Amino acid sequence: MPWPDISKESLTMMNLIIQTHNVELTDWLRQYVEKKIGRLERYLPDIDEIRVELREESTRSASDRAVAQVTVRSRRAILRAEERTGDMFASIDAVADKLERRIRRFKGKRARNHKRAVAEANTLEESLAPVAELVEEEIPEAAIVRHKRFEVYPMDAMEAIEQMELLGHDFFVFLNAETGQINVLYRRRSGDYGLIEPVIA
Repeated sequence: MPWPDISKESLTMMNLIIQTHNVELTDWLRQYVEKKIGRLERYLPDIDEIRVELREESTRSASDRAVAQVTVRSRRAILRAEERTGDMFASIDAVADKLERRIRRFKGKRARNHKRAVAEANTLEESLAPVAELVEEEIPEAAIVRHKRFEVYPMDAMEAIEQMELLGHDFFVFLNAETGQINVLYRRRSGDYGLIEPVIA
């Protein structure tokens, strides 16, 4: 049985939006979010919007009912993270720390590898292997259990690498600004990157 919906409020302050579900957005909670999440602007410039979703879920374990999800949109990247604990303030702390670590790790890696080019895929079989593994994990017995729709933005391969690193994913689908085609960027076991460019047979 779902928990009663105590509050569904949305607060917009500059570029910070807070949404709550089954959580009362008190002044203290709002100020805490602004302090913890707002500091991300120091690490990631050109942020257009930070959307914070706080919700209480009815789970078997009380240790993961408080969920904090944050989506950061900037001119060149979308960054998203989620944490759940037994306390909403602890979840906010955890998701803020996760985002900061991810941004710092990304910036450090980009500084060390800014001259490295995107590695091309050697064979089609090798290129599709990481994607095939993900499909096997999420779609058991060849059944489609979930559909996802997401926006794609025109960008070059280096921008796609930046976006993938910020999201913390092993592959990334994007619209290649140079060719106008949908491409798939993925991380190879060696740590380099592969680029899949579909060709109509």
